Amino acid sequence: MSKLWEGRFNGENTLTDKFNASISFDSRMYKEDIEGSIAHAKMLAKQGIITHGDAESIIKGLTEIYTEIENGSLKIDMSAEDIHTFIEQELTKRTDAGKKLHTARSRNDQVALDLRMHLKNQTDEIINLIKNLIIALNEKAKQNINTVMPGYTHMQRAQPVTFAHHLLAYEAMLIRDCQRFADAQKRMNISPIGSCALAGTTYDTDRFYEAGLLGFEKPCENSLDGVSDRDFCVDFLSACALLITHLSRFAEEIIYWSGSEFGFVTVSDSFSTGSSIMPQKKNPDVAELVRGKTGRIFGNLMGMLTVLKGLPLAYNKDLQEDKEFVFDSADTIKNCLEIFAHMITEMKVNGEKMRQAASAGFINATDCADYLAKKGIPFRDAYKITGRIVNECIKTGHTLETLPIEKYKEFSTAFDAGVYDAINLENCVSRRTSYGGPSPEAVKTQIEIVDRYLSE
Repeated sequence: MSKLWEGRFNGENTLTDKFNASISFDSRMYKEDIEGSIAHAKMLAKQGIITHGDAESIIKGLTEIYTEIENGSLKIDMSAEDIHTFIEQELTKRTDAGKKLHTARSRNDQVALDLRMHLKNQTDEIINLIKNLIIALNEKAKQNINTVMPGYTHMQRAQPVTFAHHLLAYEAMLIRDCQRFADAQKRMNISPIGSCALAGTTYDTDRFYEAGLLGFEKPCENSLDGVSDRDFCVDFLSACALLITHLSRFAEEIIYWSGSEFGFVTVSDSFSTGSSIMPQKKNPDVAELVRGKTGRIFGNLMGMLTVLKGLPLAYNKDLQEDKEFVFDSADTIKNCLEIFAHMITEMKVNGEKMRQAASAGFINATDCADYLAKKGIPFRDAYKITGRIVNECIKTGHTLETLPIEKYKEFSTAFDAGVYDAINLENCVSRRTSYGGPSPEAVKTQIEIVDRYLSE
């Protein structure tokens, strides 16, 4: 296949052609390339740069090409340099008017346009998949408003919460992830087309009209920036990195929760695998793979930043590297989100195991100290008294619930039988009514906030 730039050159190098080509990965942007070209033809005709008849021929040819790629009757030629070359040369086979399409544009602004359009679409898909995961988590939360479990700090049992409260923490993170992608999409929504190679054009183009046809808020203000800017890719990759961080943290908890040492949840067989040598094994491979894919998402972000860090204005071929970073991250994130939502939906919650774990770690010690503080003992003194009581329980094999009241009174005469009501785990949770807390009423409010966000 001939090259768009071959007039200046004598001879060719197959090795260089292969190294230079991007068709193997940018072919996925055929839809955006065709949409962008149709809009460009309409703008050229509107401005009288080409005739309306030529524009109609171009649009007809591009529409046919799109339909044929979609139905499989036209195969993308992987020997082409890139998707832009393939579509333009396929168009010129069908109509001579196709040779006029590239008037007042360059591959530099064309590539930047296609990538922005593609990432806008990818961002929409990712936001929808995040919301599907939030829905799955919120449904599971509604089922576990009263499921008491230990909350942890430093991986040590700390205070009683509920499983719903724990899930809602991840829902809050995921809502922020949606917002981050939406923010990134706003900065993608600037059209570079019309920047041409770097310095605009002498033709009387209407960049605002063309940007509007393609759904962009406006054209970029500076043509140099339009062809060389890829910070919108960094925005996208950064949002992917934070999202996979949240998924990885959750995956980590599912991995140890599903082990026999915890037994808090049971991951469905559909999202587990066995061992080639140990017949008893059931491995949480899906969660482990999500955790493992964090490395490649982080790597793509760092790769993009490294490509950009030393580039002079305007366009440099280095920028061809941007696509594999963003395409890989988009594909990886979408796959992780889709399977994670299904895994959560089918995951069984073992509430009894959670309650047993909550009973064994003195996680109601703060409530014991608060009980004394409410009786007029300064909190720091109440804290020390409770610490000594915990130490006594450890020595004697008691829990705070089973320690006799006589023993309590040895540490402070302020104790009476009311302490057992204060340290009851269900009461400890239900009385934590502060906004954002784990009480059933506070959790219901959080669930309503999530439902409202999803409906909006």
